[in-house]
Amino acid sequence: KIKEHRLPPSECRPVEESVWNQQLRDPVYGLLLPSLYGPAMMLHPSLLPFPLTHRLLSKFWLNGSSALRRCVTTVGHTPQPVIGQNSVEVLGHSYPRDDFTNVTAKILEKVGCNLHNQHHHPLWLIKERIRAHFYSSFTARSGNPLFSVHDNLSPVVSVEQNFDSLLIPPDHPSRKRGDNYYLNRNMMLRAHTSAHQTELVRSGLDAFLLAGDVYRRDEIDASHYPVFHQMEGVRLFSNHELFSKVQRGDELSLFEPGGRRTPQKQETHTLEAMKLVEFDLKHSLTRLITHLFGSDVEVRWVDCYFPFTHPSFEMEVRFQGDWMEVLGCGVMEQELLNSAGADNKVGWAFGLGLERLAMVLFGIPDIRVFWSQDERFLEQFRVSDIQQPVRFQPLSKYPPLHNNISFWLPDASDGSGLQNFSENDFYDLVRSVGGDLVEKVTLVDQFTHPKTGRRSQCYRIIYRHMERTLTQQEVRQVHEQIECCAESELGVQGRY
Repeated sequence: KIKEHRLPPSECRPVEESVWNQQLRDPVYGLLLPSLYGPAMMLHPSLLPFPLTHRLLSKFWLNGSSALRRCVTTVGHTPQPVIGQNSVEVLGHSYPRDDFTNVTAKILEKVGCNLHNQHHHPLWLIKERIRAHFYSSFTARSGNPLFSVHDNLSPVVSVEQNFDSLLIPPDHPSRKRGDNYYLNRNMMLRAHTSAHQTELVRSGLDAFLLAGDVYRRDEIDASHYPVFHQMEGVRLFSNHELFSKVQRGDELSLFEPGGRRTPQKQETHTLEAMKLVEFDLKHSLTRLITHLFGSDVEVRWVDCYFPFTHPSFEMEVRFQGDWMEVLGCGVMEQELLNSAGADNKVGWAFGLGLERLAMVLFGIPDIRVFWSQDERFLEQFRVSDIQQPVRFQPLSKYPPLHNNISFWLPDASDGSGLQNFSENDFYDLVRSVGGDLVEKVTLVDQFTHPKTGRRSQCYRIIYRHMERTLTQQEVRQVHEQIECCAESELGVQGRY
């Protein structure tokens, strides 16, 4: 049931078209409106995260456009996200706003799109290839697939799910407000699909795959986007399951009292058990990557650190002459399993990025393309067999335009009360104003005044439309909005 929402003021009109499907006569409308108000968003200008942005663009909002009629939808009906003055409503639930709320209209626009579940989308294709491999390679005694698949869990999770349940310390940098999208201090958009591990293990599952959209504030370039998709797997073993095929396995145990943690194992585990779990993990993932990349792929393992696994590894494959990381994995921390009610079992877990694999396997050069509704893009992945080779044929390459923006950073001692400047705050502002027209943002220069100590930064913003050629006049109008909003919202002082 879709929750009733307070009707917006009469001048508010939902924008009903993705940036990829615009057929607008006025190019400025086509640039600014969809980047600020995504599909099915209902927001009053005074209630949005960047108030000056929306005051400056109010004339576009009030006028509307007769061309914004065709709505790109996904399977099912998703309640309209609403950012109110005191609350944020997303997926039919209301969350009170507080000093930690930093989710934007641009990001909420993506919630519920579920690209990984849209048939014949390249991310769906990668997910289905992984699912098919696990279904065929791991079967239970009954003949049914051993691994269950969960790909429709809500991306709204608690901070406890996203961090505490995975043993991530309270002072860990991954919790920073500048790196995540918070609805409030207690709720957020998940930063990784691992946020659901504990609840699925607690439900009694011993082997499962999990896929979904995740949200992180990050830099802007061809391989980073604030919304991307992950897939991960978990497998647990009882004492019998792990040692049943080992000679005299009934004499071996998963756990040892009074043990100590070493680079090879956790303090509660026996070395024999961990060697078998590690072997099963690496063997299973090597088979998966061989299935995806081909039998001649070169693989190597690199020791690493994750708070929720030990020992931990990254798998790298040799691709076009270079070693490339494709996934992270490890033996699950026993404390995590104990808290989920699986204290008599051990297990492994892995996680990978669907966009990263799709970009490599299909030759897709820009992560923004995954959000395109251009038929020239989508039709390339409509195959009758999910294992059929696909090589992305680039759409016409339109020329980029770049503009620089320089500003003095706010001085914490000036009494303004403004928080310290964060690069991710600037990137998020650029995305909110420029949307998917922004291809890349690069810090090109920094300067500290020798007398006053004031610091300034200069960023280069590269604009490129995926489906048509932009003019400098169009780009300049967007760029001026970014300059104005940076001063108002971030407390910087322009040098332009």
